[in-house]
Amino acid sequence: MRKIHDVLRLHFGLQLPQRQIARSVRLSQSTIHDYIGRFEQSGLPWPLPDDCDEAKLEQSLFGAAATPKPVARPSRRPLPDFAEIGRELAANRHTSLQLLWEEYRDRNPESHYSYISFWRHFDRWRASQDVVMRQQHRAGEKLFVDWAGAKIPVHDPETGEVHQASLFVAVLGASSYTFAEAAPTQELENWIGGHIRALEFLGGATKLWRAHHNSGYAEDRIMRRKTRRDHTISPGACTTFS
Repeated sequence: MRKIHDVLRLHFGLQLPQRQIARSVRLSQSTIHDYIGRFEQSGLPWPLPDDCDEAKLEQSLFGAAATPKPVARPSRRPLPDFAEIGRELAANRHTSLQLLWEEYRDRNPESHYSYISFWRHFDRWRASQDVVMRQQHRAGEKLFVDWAGAKIPVHDPETGEVHQASLFVAVLGASSYTFAEAAPTQELENWIGGHIRALEFLGGATKLWRAHHNSGYAEDRIMRRKTRRDHTISPGACTTFS
């Protein structure tokens, strides 16, 4: 079912953006754009006439292509190029496996795997790739800290203003017990403050603290602050970041 009427109602009736419509009707944004473009070219009025049901609407927008034709199903549903999917996930942090599955589904509307099966196939493919070193974490030994991904919007409940905030995350290696908080900037004060509040939340300190992606950032900020204030920082202040 194409859900054309629902798309048009949300677009022309409620004037929702296409991205929100796509989430609401569970279709890709490119499909939403295609439906709206076809409707605008069809010359049909909005609101639609009372006698224009979903079948007539589909016929007006898609013509002969709207008439169902028997499709010879392949003996096996096609699988995507998981190597390409892996590269896309690695290249863009905003790309998700859910989004890539939706694109795969749109390319194979008559014969495709469900998202769960798609995820399982991808997980098996990933497990078959190059073996990586497995890390063993002992309880209370390591705390992984970082600024997580893109900034998040924070809404002021009184004024309605939206501010962008960075997300500080601290995770225990063995249990994955997690602390997270939003900070207005990634300046050193918020970096150190995040550590302090994380330790208060966890109720103690681990033997090692490790910042994966921002280790260079953290060391650079520490050393610049050291230079400005002209005081000594012990070597361990930087070597704890690895």
